[in-house]
Amino acid sequence: MARTRIFIVLVLAITVGGAFAYGTYQYIDSIPAPAAGVETRPVAIAATALDVGAELRADDLRLIEWPASAVPAGAFGSIQELIGRGVIHPLTVNEVVLPGKLASVEAGAGLPPAIPDGMRALSVRVNEVIGVAGYVLPGTRVDVIATIDPSQQQSDDTTSKVILTNVQVLAAGTKIERDVDQNKPVAVSVVTLLVDPAESERLTLASTEGKIQLALRNPLDQSRPETSGIRPLALLGRAPVAARPAARPVARTAAAPQPPAPEPPPTVEIIRGDERAQVVVR
Repeated sequence: MARTRIFIVLVLAITVGGAFAYGTYQYIDSIPAPAAGVETRPVAIAATALDVGAELRADDLRLIEWPASAVPAGAFGSIQELIGRGVIHPLTVNEVVLPGKLASVEAGAGLPPAIPDGMRALSVRVNEVIGVAGYVLPGTRVDVIATIDPSQQQSDDTTSKVILTNVQVLAAGTKIERDVDQNKPVAVSVVTLLVDPAESERLTLASTEGKIQLALRNPLDQSRPETSGIRPLALLGRAPVAARPAARPVARTAAAPQPPAPEPPPTVEIIRGDERAQVVVR
């Protein structure tokens, strides 16, 4: 009797186990197969922020997987082909490195490859005020305002005027110069502007003969306003008094020669008593 019960329990266990296994198999078989993964390609991006003139190194770059169907045109898929290339436009962290941001392979690194044909890079010394409190950065656009006194005597002729407009900033930073008086190195803030040859002459003269100020502008603003400049008296609402023209010297003409006086006619003196008279003889 006991054996019969054991046999019945064993048969039931096998039946239930088989049914459970069959159901599990059917359930797993009914689950749809996962879709194939999205195809990707390696793309080189900037691992750190890079300024104009920087030379790319292996530590400055890294590779990430990018959807193959959305890879930016010209993106690089290898770090080795980028090492040694020069940066001509600033790169931010995690920005895709594109050919338009880099100098050609043979150009090398540094600032010269970032200068377009026909343009010049000119550096001027600035301070925190002139540099717009540190907001003048590579890639920004500025206007240059010059303040000059032609007489060099702080007179009413001192004039402030916008001499350059919509100038691109190539580089901004600090360089070390020697203090002539104390013979010690000092830090000097320098801004490098992209100008044409004629603008370089104006900027050099303004920075040498007077003072310059940089005015930060919206990069989308492409206007070039023409200003007449302003003088100190105009700040007080008074127009500067025009100088009186110098008096012209009066030309002295030689006096015309006077004709000789005619000779007096002959006269005869007649005496009548105590009276005398002159009578003209005709």
